[in-house]
Amino acid sequence: QVQLVESGGGLVQAGGSLRLSCASSGRTLSITAMGWFRQAPGKEREFVAAINWSRGNPYYADFVKGRFTISRDNVKNTVSLQMNSLKPEDTAVYYCAARDSGYGLGVLGYQYWGQGTQVTVSS
Repeated sequence: QVQLVESGGGLVQAGGSLRLSCASSGRTLSITAMGWFRQAPGKEREFVAAINWSRGNPYYADFVKGRFTISRDNVKNTVSLQMNSLKPEDTAVYYCAARDSGYGLGVLGYQYWGQGTQVTVSS
């Protein structure tokens, strides 16, 4: 099993920046990819960004390209999401996710989830 804990959420004005972090524990050596998802009230959980654990190759949803950057530290077993130029529509609960098998960028491709951290962007 893998346990994930997010941190770094908060309130920021539009155009501002925020950095989210996710700490993993447990069977971390089995992780093949980690990612970030978000869910706004009344909406489905959607993919934001992911990173291949062995090579560090990043993947991004179109709506965050050029604004968000995902990175991983395979020594500390953490993944971060640097969010710049935040917009009110970025307001959501952000979830850290990890997988030890499977493929794809959708929620079904991940087995382990954190409890989420609230990000609120004011206009």
